[in-house]
Amino acid sequence: METKFLVDQIKKKRSFLSIGLDTDIDKIPKHLLDTEDPIFRFNQQIIDETHDLAISYKINTAFYEVYGWKGWQSMQKTFDYIKTNYPEQFLIADAKRGDIGNTSLKYAAAFFDDLQADAITVAPYMGEDSVSPFLSYQNKHVILLALTSNSGAADLQLLKVDDKPLYEQVINKSLQWTNSQNLMYVIGATQPEHFKRIRALAPHHFFLVPGIGAQGGDLDAVCRNGMNDDIGLIINSSRGIIYASAGNDFAKAARESAKAIQAKMALYLSTC
Repeated sequence: METKFLVDQIKKKRSFLSIGLDTDIDKIPKHLLDTEDPIFRFNQQIIDETHDLAISYKINTAFYEVYGWKGWQSMQKTFDYIKTNYPEQFLIADAKRGDIGNTSLKYAAAFFDDLQADAITVAPYMGEDSVSPFLSYQNKHVILLALTSNSGAADLQLLKVDDKPLYEQVINKSLQWTNSQNLMYVIGATQPEHFKRIRALAPHHFFLVPGIGAQGGDLDAVCRNGMNDDIGLIINSSRGIIYASAGNDFAKAARESAKAIQAKMALYLSTC
């Protein structure tokens, strides 16, 4: 999916919301456990109720891979369902891959060719040759882990290298790579004091921003410091939306939670 199409969807829906399908079988409503594929059935109902409020779905692959081939099948069905019924959605595989070149090439094929994801999260620690196989795909995007929302981010990402934090070095270096226009960056909403500096480093790139909702990220601070002329933000909320209710009304509750976030986003967009 081209970035322009993503920008058009943001303007059309008045939203830059991504919904994270971190689907945990221990948390979904009990009545779904009697269905053939509870994880997919849960996802399907969440998607049907929220697709007009979101521009993206982020599928955290760990919640599917844990169940082996059955979990992968649920994930495949979820990707296929969105692609078939809501092709305007920007589909993110939150897989956090990154390995030597020939291995990354196989990862890229699995998520871009097989699952037809539009983007994948990638760890940059092994350098350019571990990321370039993903960047070789046209109209696909690599979302590089830069400054994440977890507390342990400070262990490495904020370490000073030549008087600059390591995450800044990662961004600067990656912008020199071939097809760097296809890069996006993970920037945690729990790091609002860094957003203005990061936007200056990468003025034209999209940021995937987790940490709104359950992790306590500040949407207002992120928007004030992170927006660019094309909005440039994909704000993800997972638990706060998909687990808004554990009852039979779970999908309707998810819609209300997503709608509340989308309404705030529409206000920010009205000032752009």
